[in-house]
Amino acid sequence: MQFTQLGRSGLSVSRLCLGTMNFGPLTSEDDSHKIMESAHEYGINFFDTANAYGLRSAGVSGLGEGRGHTESIIGRWFARGGGRRERTVLATKVYSAMGEWPNEGRLSALNIRRALDASLTRLQTDYIDLYQFHHVDRATPWDEIWQAIDVAVTAGKILYVGSSNFAGWHIAQAQAAAAQRGTFGLVSEQPIYNLLTREVELEVLPAAQYYGVGILPWSPLQSGLLGGVLRKERESRRRLEGRAAQTLEARRPQIEAYEDFAAELGHEPGDVALAWLLHQPAVTAPIVGPRIQQHLDDAVRALDVRLDEKALARLDEIFPGYRTAPEHFAW
Repeated sequence: MQFTQLGRSGLSVSRLCLGTMNFGPLTSEDDSHKIMESAHEYGINFFDTANAYGLRSAGVSGLGEGRGHTESIIGRWFARGGGRRERTVLATKVYSAMGEWPNEGRLSALNIRRALDASLTRLQTDYIDLYQFHHVDRATPWDEIWQAIDVAVTAGKILYVGSSNFAGWHIAQAQAAAAQRGTFGLVSEQPIYNLLTREVELEVLPAAQYYGVGILPWSPLQSGLLGGVLRKERESRRRLEGRAAQTLEARRPQIEAYEDFAAELGHEPGDVALAWLLHQPAVTAPIVGPRIQQHLDDAVRALDVRLDEKALARLDEIFPGYRTAPEHFAW
């Protein structure tokens, strides 16, 4: 396994992060525990979850118990001991409403306190390595947010803080407020980022690099569209619905060219998509969210894929990206 530091922090994390969103809704607890065991065997020490994960998916029976269920699955795995918690850099998130009453969501000082304690209980641990704001809260001032975080850090409940789905100016705003308080601020940002979805290159990635914030891309395969979807479609192994199906039809020529190029390189499409992210200088670790063991096994292969400048240029031709703003649209 390859390791790097998370943003400007001294924290060492694996170049792949295990996403756990499927644990509970789509993956049984027993299989989730096996996947986490396998992740450690591969050397993956970085696990990502959220307090809201665990809702049952439509059409899936027998799995999922509601918000918080995924954290509980992870907590019961930690409780088995054997160094499981100690070997894991644990990331979770706060923002989503966990109930119907006021102050059961967002980033008020009250919700941060309650949500953090609830996550610690479910995860059966006394601290969170990386506590992430799942979304920006425009209604709560940063002074209040950072004060609540400072209290939790002083109590030893949080070590590092990150964000998710922030705009570039939100990162700048958060870091400026943290600097005024003399606190460390954000060390990571978790955006959607992949070959098909590259808008963060305009402002989010430049802001993150400037402030020493590591990028943790979610949906690195764009819901499977970059994982060989056309071949699976031809083999009748996968049929997309909803937004994914619409995106496939709108961008089918690009995806066809991409799968053909991956075949020329001698790699699986999904391996190329993950490897491309690992070649981006702002990226710390793509978040891979396996539903079954095979998905994790496949993801690890990407660590051995090397893309030269010619291959990277060809991928940019197939999926054009963005230059830093304002150069992209003004110069």
